[in-house]
Amino acid sequence: MISASARLLRLVSLLAARPSWTCGELAARMAVTERTVRRDIAKLRELGYAVESDPGPWGGYRLRAGARVPPLILDDEEALAVAVGLREAALSGALGGDQAALSALLKLRQVLPRRIADRLGEMDATFVHTPRPDEPQISAGMLLELSAACRRGERARLSYRDWAGKATVRDVDPYRLVHTERRWYFVARDVTQAQWRTFRADRVDRLQPTGHPVELVDPPDPALLVSRSVATGPYPLRVTIRLPMAMDQALRLIPSSVGTHRPESPDVTIVDIGGPDAEGLAGYLLSLATPLRVLSPDAVRQALLRRIQELFEHNANGQPG
Repeated sequence: MISASARLLRLVSLLAARPSWTCGELAARMAVTERTVRRDIAKLRELGYAVESDPGPWGGYRLRAGARVPPLILDDEEALAVAVGLREAALSGALGGDQAALSALLKLRQVLPRRIADRLGEMDATFVHTPRPDEPQISAGMLLELSAACRRGERARLSYRDWAGKATVRDVDPYRLVHTERRWYFVARDVTQAQWRTFRADRVDRLQPTGHPVELVDPPDPALLVSRSVATGPYPLRVTIRLPMAMDQALRLIPSSVGTHRPESPDVTIVDIGGPDAEGLAGYLLSLATPLRVLSPDAVRQALLRRIQELFEHNANGQPG
């Protein structure tokens, strides 16, 4: 005779397999009495499963979505499919800035049977995520490692390459992973500098736990920290523009991860934006398709005027160029 817990798992699997079962059908499939089935149904309801029933000899039991998330029963192929789907969601950032897919994948991997975990590992080694041309490549394994470090609550040794390719090793207290602008950022406290820092996840070479537990005191808003860090990064050139719009409208037009904003008046906002060169910044300003004034530098103003003049000349006579 199987244990009560194993019997409950089997019952959940059967209920999820088709819309409705009679008590007799369930009893026959599980090789138990109908009384045992009714008792097990009551237990599932206590655990949070929403099992509905219809009275009478032809009535049956059916499983519907419940108000709580009870234990989920997956077979081998279903577990693998869910893991692969979560992996791709984490890599693509399809769920936005939160870590829902990554956290779920980490939990699932911890409880997967070895045979399924091995298959997932083999697939990780053979699958290639195709990013957009300007999107950095990062492995699912590294994302999971960084996510696990944030959950462990202990100090780690970070091997990292900065934007110039300089390699450093430092002790950090991991806090959060943030996804923004098609990139993942690792937020941690730099122990030596006693500062909260952001690290691009694709530039992390290795993260080694030290076993030293830490308690984070007054951690920052990770999304805000990343936005400010990205907007004020080490760009070769910065442009300052004036937008004839309120601050909230300017933030919708130019995200905080792209520029830093300050109000000049209730209806005017000043924005500083970094970029690779004058032509690149001029192209970005033109893509905003909104009235603006370049305050500085003159190189970006002239590049913007040249682009506008070229567009005017190409379209002045109405003929294809």
